[in-house]
Parts: sequence; structure tokens; C-alpha cells
Amino acid sequence: MEKVNLTNWVVSAKLPEPGLHDNTADSDRIINFFRKKYKIRLNINLQLLKIIPSKIRELSYHIKCVILKDNESYILTDIRDPNDQAFGVATDLGTTRVVFRLINLETHDELNEISFDNPQIQIGPDILERIHYANNNEGLSKINKLIIDGFNENLEILINPFDDIKMEDILFMTVAGNTAMTHLFLSIDPSNIIREPYIPVVNTPGLFSSEELSIDINKNGRIYVFPNIGSYFGGDLISGIIYSQMNKKDNPSILVDVGTNAEVVLGNKDWLIACAGAAGPALEGGVSKMGMMAGPGVIDSVKIDPSNLEFHIHTIEEKTPKGICGSGLIDLAAQLFLSGLVDIRGKFVIEKSPEKFKQNNGITALVLVPKSDSAIGEDLVITQIDLDSLIRSKAAMYTILVTISSSVALDLNDFENFFIAGTFGSFIRAESAISIGMIPDISIEKYKSLGNSSLGGATLVLKSPILFDEINEIRNSITYIELNVNQEFMNSFSGAKFLPHTNPDLFPSVKKKLGL
Repeated sequence: MEKVNLTNWVVSAKLPEPGLHDNTADSDRIINFFRKKYKIRLNINLQLLKIIPSKIRELSYHIKCVILKDNESYILTDIRDPNDQAFGVATDLGTTRVVFRLINLETHDELNEISFDNPQIQIGPDILERIHYANNNEGLSKINKLIIDGFNENLEILINPFDDIKMEDILFMTVAGNTAMTHLFLSIDPSNIIREPYIPVVNTPGLFSSEELSIDINKNGRIYVFPNIGSYFGGDLISGIIYSQMNKKDNPSILVDVGTNAEVVLGNKDWLIACAGAAGPALEGGVSKMGMMAGPGVIDSVKIDPSNLEFHIHTIEEKTPKGICGSGLIDLAAQLFLSGLVDIRGKFVIEKSPEKFKQNNGITALVLVPKSDSAIGEDLVITQIDLDSLIRSKAAMYTILVTISSSVALDLNDFENFFIAGTFGSFIRAESAISIGMIPDISIEKYKSLGNSSLGGATLVLKSPILFDEINEIRNSITYIELNVNQEFMNSFSGAKFLPHTNPDLFPSVKKKLGL
């Protein structure tokens, strides 16, 4: 058969009317239309077969078809009036936050976007707590109901600004999330994901009906759940690869997504290799008591005047400071090191400016914002323990990058692009991350922030049918490296636990700043 030329999930069709000279079956008229014009074989389920006769005659054989793909087969999911609208919702199913984006499936216009806390947070903030909860009594059904109810409530909020859009007008959803979140969304037992040998129930969930998942969109609607590679490499990363288009490039690129873990992919159009490591939480801002996700009043930038060591902070929306996010924390660590308030071991140099420090139960803490200037009525501080945790995380991040690149005999300078995904990637300043030795000292121009690449890839699938096959190609071509048993990783990790590194020659720009 010729190459498929379907370019949209919604297709208008003018069918030939039957007569004595043409007694083709009703369903075959639709099937023949798509075979001739789009070179695809279309399957039609029993539910639609029951309504086709009345529907096509009511609409004078001028219909709008919603087509989706399930594995190798194209399926007709709905028949609509040519004047009816059809919409899709791209979803980033995060451990902490869920993001919806409303798309017109015909024009591809992006109409609205909302985000909300993952309702499963009330069970526990991290994946392990949720999986343990799901494994007890009726825990799985209860935690599944939380996310399904959250979806339905917020889908209503998503379309609320539009008087002419109803839930039944949503025909297609794409959902990209990590492996555990996908299992909980589908109400599938996730317990073996966290037990050696770490086996998911399913890696390629595929397409589900809205009724199967109790999602309150069109009764003929479908939900596509992105595939994962294994326990620690989920559909959100595959979505990120689609969004970055690194799989189409001649030269190799790196994609880093920092969330619950630091997940890394590198490769090009010919090969892809991936790994994951526990570098995420501290780099997201979870390293200290004042660490939090980005939001109004959260410190996202820090500078220290080298002449008088005075702090200059910036908060989101310039509100009174109440905490610090990942980008602000990395800025702070970099500025402390470059100003001499922290040494190469990551230890505070108290004598440099003793008035900035205090003791909390015998633990040294640096006061970033005094309580008189904070929104919470107490000092915003970073302790030596916090800083040690951040340095371990940055060391893990850098070591992951070194280990995976050396596994394919490439230097970190050999990569054309260094993509940084997620909320972390939206705000991070590469110069600060380089200064503490978290990411390699390569040209700043190579660093490219993708923002929410999980949502970006999920959006592209709503706009382009050809990406279904591309997703499967990506999934089948990725080689996964297990770092937990990688001796090179363990050997390199200790050397990276210094600022910026035990080998300063790896960071020439930092040496220059320090006058070395």
C-alpha cells in the first residue's frame, strides 16, 4: 500500500449516495473513502455501526470523521455533523502537578492551558508512598479515583471560558507521565516497579476509551497513554524526545529532565541511549526547609555583590520572599562559591562574613533573608546540611552526564544541543549550574530550555497522526543503561562532590572567574 497521507485526526468526508447502481454497504462507503484518499484501512466498532445508517442519512452523506490509531490499525471513533467542533486535550501527568492544554483538532489552535496539584499528593508527596498505599486494602482504587476525579473536575475548568465548547466536544486526550503515575492513572498494580527486578505491568498502554477510564469526555472519546521504557523511564521522557526532535537530528544531542529523578537521553536519528539517577529532588528546590516549587514570592534569582558581599534577591512577581526554588538555589550556591563564602568542599567560610551566619541547634546556617523581610515571619536560611545535600545532587547530575556520554565514547563537548526540560529547565541559568559543576562547561549557546517538553510532545501528537509511528520507533530504539550497577559512575561520583570539581580544568570558565 502507498504511504499514508493522513495529516489530521479529524477529516471531512462527502460520501457517494447509494442507489440502484451503487448498493455499497454504509460502513464500506466510509472505509472506501479513507482507502482511496488516505491510503489507510479503517476499522469500525459495533457501537458506531449501530448509528452509521441514521447518522449519514441525517447529514446527507456529508460527515466529519474522527480517526485515531491503535497500534497498526486506524479506527473510526466518531461521526459528527460537519458544523460540529472537535477538540483534544494534551496532558502532562506529573507527580506533583498536572497540566492540561486544550487544542482544536482541526485548526491545531492552542486555546487554553491550566495546571493543578496532583490530587494524589494527599496520599503522599512522593511516588514510593503512593505505591505502598496502593498495595494495601482498596488503596489502588482509592488513589485512582483521586486522579480521575481531578481530571474530570479540571477538564470542566479547562473549557469553562468557552460558551460553545462542551465536554462531549473533547474527542481525544494524550497523557504523558512517568511509569508509576501511568500505572496509578490506569488503576494498574504498580508494586513491582519498586521491587527488584523492577518490572512494570505494561510498557505500551496504548489507546483507551473514555468509558474504560471513567473520563467524562465524549462517550466515543479516546485517551492515548504514552509508552515507557521501564520502571524509571516513562512516557513523559518519550514525549520530550518527540518535542525536542533530537531523534531527527544528524548530530547527537543531550536531553535532561529533572523531576523525581534526573533522567537523561542522548543520541540522534540513528541511535538513542538513556539512563536515570536520583538527582532530582534537591535540584527541584527540595533540598532545604525553604525550598519549594516556583510560585509568587519564591526566590528565583540570587546575586552577591563581590565588593561588600551584599545579597540581591529576586522573587517571582516581586512578592515578599517566602522560599526558594531550584533555579534560585543553584544561583545561591554558585554565588556563595564565587564570592568565597563557600570553599571548594562546599563548606561555609564563616570568617568571610560572620554576621551572615547563625547556629541552629548546633548546625551552621546562612541567613539569606532575615525574618523581618520574609513573608513567613522567620529567617529564610540554608544550612550546611542543605548545602551538602545540594552538592551530592549536583555531583550525581554531572556524573550521570559523564557516564552516559563516555559509554558511547563521546565527550560532553561533542553534543550539538543540550536540552533542559521541565519546570527546572524553564528557569535554570546555565552559567550558575556550570559554576557549581552541575552541568558541563560547554558553550552557553548549546543549552536550550524546552520548558514543559512532556506537555509539548503530548500536544504534537494531537496535531500530527504520523507521530504515533514515530513514538513506537523511539521506544523500540532506546538502549537503557542501569547506573545502580555501573562502577564508572561510582568512581566518578566522588570527584564531582567538589566545587566545581576535583579537576578544575574541566571547568575553564569557572577557573577564569576565580582568577586561577
